[in-house]
Amino acid sequence: MSHEIRTPIYGVMGMTELALKTELTEDQRTYLTIVESSANALLIIVNQILDFSKIEAGRLDLETIEFDLRDRLWSALKARSLQAGQKGLELACDIDTKLPDVMAGDPKRLRQILVNLVGNAIKFTERGEVFVRVTEDSHDANRITLHLAVSDTGAGIPSESRELIFQAFTQADGSTTRRYGGTGLGLAISRQLVLLMGGRIWVESQLGIGSTFHFTATFELRAKKELQSAPADPVELENVPVLIVDDNLTNRTILENMLTHWGMLPTLAVDAKSAMVELERAQQSNKLFNLILLDLCMPDVDGFSLCEHIRKQPRLTDVTVMMLSSSGQSGDIARCRELGIAAYLIKPVSQAELRSTIVNILSGATKRSSTQRPIAPRISVGSHAGLKILLAEDNATNQLLGIKLLQMDGHSVILARDGQEVLAALQKETFDLILMDVHMPKMGGLEATALIREKERATGGHIPIMALTASAMNEDRDKCIAAGMDSYLSKPISSKQLRDAMSAMPALFSTSN
Repeated sequence: MSHEIRTPIYGVMGMTELALKTELTEDQRTYLTIVESSANALLIIVNQILDFSKIEAGRLDLETIEFDLRDRLWSALKARSLQAGQKGLELACDIDTKLPDVMAGDPKRLRQILVNLVGNAIKFTERGEVFVRVTEDSHDANRITLHLAVSDTGAGIPSESRELIFQAFTQADGSTTRRYGGTGLGLAISRQLVLLMGGRIWVESQLGIGSTFHFTATFELRAKKELQSAPADPVELENVPVLIVDDNLTNRTILENMLTHWGMLPTLAVDAKSAMVELERAQQSNKLFNLILLDLCMPDVDGFSLCEHIRKQPRLTDVTVMMLSSSGQSGDIARCRELGIAAYLIKPVSQAELRSTIVNILSGATKRSSTQRPIAPRISVGSHAGLKILLAEDNATNQLLGIKLLQMDGHSVILARDGQEVLAALQKETFDLILMDVHMPKMGGLEATALIREKERATGGHIPIMALTASAMNEDRDKCIAAGMDSYLSKPISSKQLRDAMSAMPALFSTSN
């Protein structure tokens, strides 16, 4: 069912993505954008139904792999940052610095729970903030239980509905689906996943004030590995004075804690007026700030207007300014360049991202100049342009889509319609990569991969093989890896997902470098 349902959705989403990259009239672009949005919404519903069916059938098993906790959490929040920015909401996160970086468990399912809870919080909050806090609940020699809390400033949930919302196909009231959409499956799935992870989930709420969804999850601890001495930062952060300007108390507190943890000396301001007071005070005492962190979206006077005013002060012309934004609007980068802003980061900002950016700009790596762009979110364009790729795919729509996506990234593509054609193509020429569909007639991708690896054991060499399949269960991935595939990507996929997956393949790096 997973394969049969997801395959046509892959075709709809992929061909729509390709169409949106062509020359279109305004009406055509509007229609296709709606198709794209509707297809994404449909995929979410399909994935939820498939997950719920797997849970009911007892087929959903958690994996146990090592993962970096902070990387996974920040990745999940970044996935919701645009949604929060579009509603004008602050999305903030505070991860206890005492928590270990590396643990073992199922990061995909942890992300799924968090993305669902944060998405719900944003959906039901019209103004204010969504705040995620991650702390330790308990631990022993081998395991740690995390406590994650997602708080919002939304309307709240009536007491009689607080248990009801964790049941399948249920919303807090009958009007919720009409107003906000959704299947009523997200929380039911999250509850089952939390139970599988040895935890529990609950909600605290006050009408008119907001809600906090809590859940706990247990993971295996890993022994600390001996790390090589990291190179010293090119600039010393200890005792560096910093001015933080942000109207949101949660953001100010998080930034203050981060900077203090690094030995910096933060001063807080709630708006432009109080910021100018602090800047004047610093000038009078001849203790100027080395860095100013500005929130872009502030009432009355926004970050750009404040920066413009700061630049007019004779002694503050060259002060280093970083801009933090919740929205990432078009034209922001050009405005940053005009004002000589050294860095522009989209909230929520992780500790690692903030620290590396501060170190870079204070060390002179991104000094303000009339010709240099500020640091900004960038989209990877792929690290392996110009590869020769063998695409194994039997579905006509997917064939066209795969060829177009790869050619747009500068790759050359040879098509094989089944496993036998893959083997025949390898007899004639060499390839940098095989993108292998699993379910094909005559000979499927698993059998073809096994035969390729068997031949390589006799002749040497190793061609990277990535599985592309609409089957999305853990055992499907396990079968692909067991057959000898290097990577696994579940359809439907976007061009960015394909590029990212290719860049993450060590075997591909070794063949192309």
